[in-house]
Amino acid sequence: MTDPIADFLTRLRNAVKAKHRVVEIPASKIKKEMTKILKDKGYILSYKFDDEKNYQGSIKIALKYHPESGIPAIKGLKRISKPGLRRYANTDTMPRVLNGLGVAILSTSKGVITDKEARELNVGGEVLCYVY
Repeated sequence: MTDPIADFLTRLRNAVKAKHRVVEIPASKIKKEMTKILKDKGYILSYKFDDEKNYQGSIKIALKYHPESGIPAIKGLKRISKPGLRRYANTDTMPRVLNGLGVAILSTSKGVITDKEARELNVGGEVLCYVY
């Protein structure tokens, strides 16, 4: 696999379109941090890290839907920085997703954080993805 983050986003995107309740994804440190951000921002219901099965482990993510209408909390996931073309942003060129309604996830020297946190900490980094 050349791009594990794109695989992570694609598995989430496919599970949301198929109206699955739980999706299982192979784990890595960056995927775990991205999952924590998705939980903090309210895009997923819960998550669980399973490290017993194998050395790498897996992440079980419970997806979030509206209780009455069944509309998913995640409308879109878009990979920005790809292995063939890395995208970086500093504090001046920090992206705003849907005019602040969405979240950009960045990999910075302070760890994996959102665009809003990066502006507050005055750091730039690689723009991993947009979530809205």
